[in-house]
Amino acid sequence: MPLLDRTGLVPDLFTRDDPAALAIIVPLADLDAAIAARPSGQRIGVDVPNTAVPTSIPTQGGIDLIAVAFLKFADGRGFSIANALREGGYTGTLRATGQMLPDQFAFALQCGFDEVEIDDARLARQPLDQWLSALGDLTLSYQSSPDGTPSIFERRKATR
Repeated sequence: MPLLDRTGLVPDLFTRDDPAALAIIVPLADLDAAIAARPSGQRIGVDVPNTAVPTSIPTQGGIDLIAVAFLKFADGRGFSIANALREGGYTGTLRATGQMLPDQFAFALQCGFDEVEIDDARLARQPLDQWLSALGDLTLSYQSSPDGTPSIFERRKATR
């Protein structure tokens, strides 16, 4: 599946198919077993449902990537999970997966996601230029951002 960050399409170094690969993504239920069986140098990512409580998501122990599922584009729980993970100090890669629209791309990055995994069919319907142009659509926000972008309120206070 295509992987997109703020610069455009990027290679996906992680796989869900080969447990012996150098970088794998496993379901949350299989995480402990994957960590216990991890060969030296292997990077581990974990697939997290959008129903997960952020404080229950393991962020220590060498978790390199957390992939948060978006089951419907109208369900914003994944944004809250990403923001909570960043506020909790997680510094690894956050990936949004599943149903996301170009209009949500800038907001995903602002909430703390580093990248978005989209399927080939969606990329065919909504080409890369739509995703990248959407980054310029969201320039102000009501909330503070893990990426350091000040909120409207912080900007207003700074001008006083």
